[in-house]
Amino acid sequence: MSTMTPLPEGYRPVDLPADRRDELLLADGWAFPDAATPEQAKDWPLPLTWERTRGIEAPDGELVATHSSYPFADFPVPGARTAVSGLTWVGVHPGHRRRGLLRHVIDEHLARSLARGEAVSALFAAEPAIYGRFGYGLAAMDMRLTIPRGAALREVAGSAELRVRIEHLDIERHGSLVAALHGAVDRPGWATRQSPELHAASFNDPESYREGAESARIAVAERDGMPVGYARFRRKGDWAPAGPQGVVKVRDVVAADPAVAHRLWSLLLDLDLMASVEVGMLPVDDSILRLLVDPRAALPRLGDNVWVRLLDVPVALAARRYAAPVDVVLEVTDALLPANAGRWRLVGGPDGATVTATQDAADLALDVRELGAAYLGGVPLAGLATAGQVAELTSGTLARATTAFGWHQAPVCGWVF
Repeated sequence: MSTMTPLPEGYRPVDLPADRRDELLLADGWAFPDAATPEQAKDWPLPLTWERTRGIEAPDGELVATHSSYPFADFPVPGARTAVSGLTWVGVHPGHRRRGLLRHVIDEHLARSLARGEAVSALFAAEPAIYGRFGYGLAAMDMRLTIPRGAALREVAGSAELRVRIEHLDIERHGSLVAALHGAVDRPGWATRQSPELHAASFNDPESYREGAESARIAVAERDGMPVGYARFRRKGDWAPAGPQGVVKVRDVVAADPAVAHRLWSLLLDLDLMASVEVGMLPVDDSILRLLVDPRAALPRLGDNVWVRLLDVPVALAARRYAAPVDVVLEVTDALLPANAGRWRLVGGPDGATVTATQDAADLALDVRELGAAYLGGVPLAGLATAGQVAELTSGTLARATTAFGWHQAPVCGWVF
């Protein structure tokens, strides 16, 4: 267990129940400036689970810091699913910075997550420089594309036989369909909006957030009358002397197989009056790069995606599967959670793993930050070693461990939490 950083005199941690919603939004607006007015936001569904939401009050009672977490009970990790605490809504009022409030927030989050039995925490970093010092490692990158309308795709058998219907996105009509298809994806890092609050908030579509585009649409692909994939998107019209210059802004594409992916992308790339298709937060191995005849024209670029922190090293490492047999002793350092520090023998493979404390000589030495970076299978241990972040102490173990920790799918989370 970490030692809780004391707050300055007069500051106190508090629960934030639903009846303090307005105060929370005010505090969040200080940390993250937003164009939406309080009047516009008053009826929006918030994604928070209130019993997991906390804050810090200043001596005068003003709420000056907040944090919460999402309950990802079935978060996909390589070959399995495990409970993950999704840290979110972390903010400190700009007039109360440099007083240790953020460190207290992180300490409290780690302690409360461990008490709930969540051995892993994950987050999206508003500022990447912040969270590494708290033991979070960048575990996934995502890909963003701008694809010209009409870009040629390679053929995929079965695509033409699929039926696609395009409708206004609506939670009553599409909520169960989206939840089922999104939740069936087993890609590491692919968090599903499991709580009722998250699910409802994901369908919120206020005009102030559309940036001049239309309301949200959904294209549903069906095979023999059964939904097998969907794409959520909106169009933004624009004109130039040469003709229409509209943009299709794609939120996500979920496809059960290659034919479905081909059919959905074929539709998105052939909408009238559009000039380009913009999509972000794709896995770096997404099918669209292989479908495009000219992937260079899509202007691929990378962004940082989900960050991972192991809260209980032996439980977390035993919760995932490994691509190849592995027997390795890891010497782990952890400045915030001393229980994680020490030597751990990992014995595992595709069918499971065990992790036990040991006094045997270590094969690899690394900080919990690097262990989090490698946890989802997308960041090679050998790559971290080239940057001096993993030390090989026993010759040959780095290559074997790198293979075992890797996975056949690149990790990604398709939405910011």
